[in-house]
Amino acid sequence: MLSSLSIRDFVIVEQLDLEFEPGYTVLTGETGAGKSILIDALSLVLGERGESGMVRAGCERAEITAEFDIRTLPELQRWLTDQELARGDTCLLRRILHADGRSRGFINGVPATLQQMREAGDWLVDIYSQHAHHSLLKTATQRALLDDFGGLGELAAQVAVAHKTWRTLHAQRIEVERNAAAYAEELAELREHVRALAQLAPTAEEWEALQQEHNRLTHAASLLEGTSQCRDLLAEGETAALRQLYAAQYRLRELCGYDPVMQEALDGLDDAILQIEETDRFLKKYLHRIELEPDRLDALDSRIQAIHTAARRHRVRPEELAELLIRWRQRIAELENAEGDSALARQEEAAHARYIQLASELSQGRKQAAQRLASAVSAEMQRLALIGGRFEIALDPLPEGNAYGLEQVEFLVASHAGMEPKPLSKVASGGELSRISLALRVVTARQAATPTMVFDEVDVGIGGGVAEIVGQLLKRLGETRQVLVITHLPQVAARGNHHLKVSKSGVDGATVSRIERLQPEQRIEEIARMLGGVEITDITRQHAAEMLSARE
Repeated sequence: MLSSLSIRDFVIVEQLDLEFEPGYTVLTGETGAGKSILIDALSLVLGERGESGMVRAGCERAEITAEFDIRTLPELQRWLTDQELARGDTCLLRRILHADGRSRGFINGVPATLQQMREAGDWLVDIYSQHAHHSLLKTATQRALLDDFGGLGELAAQVAVAHKTWRTLHAQRIEVERNAAAYAEELAELREHVRALAQLAPTAEEWEALQQEHNRLTHAASLLEGTSQCRDLLAEGETAALRQLYAAQYRLRELCGYDPVMQEALDGLDDAILQIEETDRFLKKYLHRIELEPDRLDALDSRIQAIHTAARRHRVRPEELAELLIRWRQRIAELENAEGDSALARQEEAAHARYIQLASELSQGRKQAAQRLASAVSAEMQRLALIGGRFEIALDPLPEGNAYGLEQVEFLVASHAGMEPKPLSKVASGGELSRISLALRVVTARQAATPTMVFDEVDVGIGGGVAEIVGQLLKRLGETRQVLVITHLPQVAARGNHHLKVSKSGVDGATVSRIERLQPEQRIEEIARMLGGVEITDITRQHAAEMLSARE
């Protein structure tokens, strides 16, 4: 449920802080006062794309923050936890839109993408605008409404996946059959390449090791000579460093007997002698280990040359040969699988059978849901002054099916008794379409799990007694969920549990919109304004008071 909405410098709103309650809330105001700004702000914080023109003139940025109570939405709570965005029983959505077009979003204070905000919004709010009437004329919208009503959304998604799998395998089989000769030629060539390279058997780590060993053996003579020279300088020669240091060590020991301070110099010399002795021992071991290995050097030359040749032939670096061999073997496996037309055909057949099984289950579910939805909407149509009218759903078979199933879903309507049902787009006038749309929304909302529903002037084209029934329907919706309605009809507004009024005024040469919560006396004035003309009379106020008292 929407708990609060805070708006800063958005379009013509300078500052607005609203608290919302459960039940049915109406939002009214003069034409052009900015009633739809609330919907626009809410849409923006739910992840819709924004424009720089939404920032109030002269301001650097607009900011919208919406807080929701999500105690009744365990799935959203799990999603927030999985996304590391959880914050107890509330969900705080915040959107900042800069004048230069940049935008940032936050969920519970953590930076979030627009996609994440939209995903969260899917659990939180459903917004129905008057433009949604037109979307009802689209096949995709009609199909989605039926599937949602029947609880078939997950099954429909499985059908789409199964159809994609089947069509992918079908395309692969056709491609294999079309390119069989080219595949066979490629396979023969790859097998020859793999055979030759497998004999060479390069490994990912070998190239560096070969270079290091080759470098050592190439300079083995220099290593022997240089190591021997170093030993002479350190320990073996007549003037070797160790001989000089031993002499200095002997002399310092004598001097320590005269002055203990000299011990520090002796300790430093002792450390130096230990280091040089250790170095000499290492060099001595190295001399015993190193050998001139002309045969090994020749073998390394041959190996390096073979790897170089293979790398140049296949236009890769020497260290990439091992990875190339892996890729070739993977491609051979793909081509060998592709060679097995019968195996691929069996996979395609199995995938098609799976699709037909799931799509058939979906078709059966749609038939049952269509009957229930048609009956419920037809009943609501009678209440909305479409007496004798009826609503039907045609499920026209598709020969091969598609990603959406084995049938096309189409809404049919007869707005009066004696008429044959025809497609919604061909028989419904603007007012009738509004009423049918509302009936559909009311019926399908009973199955919806979204706690907050927002209606933006969906009662356009409706008046009189029908408007009163519309108000009753919306109030009934408000008994089970939070309903926010922007309306220009007093009959609809009078049924609200709560009433917000939008007004605009000039401040320092700029137009500013504000929203206030109306108290009982204020509601009478607002309903009277909606009922009357330029001048509001006492009779109009009395009528408004009667409408408000009748809402109970």
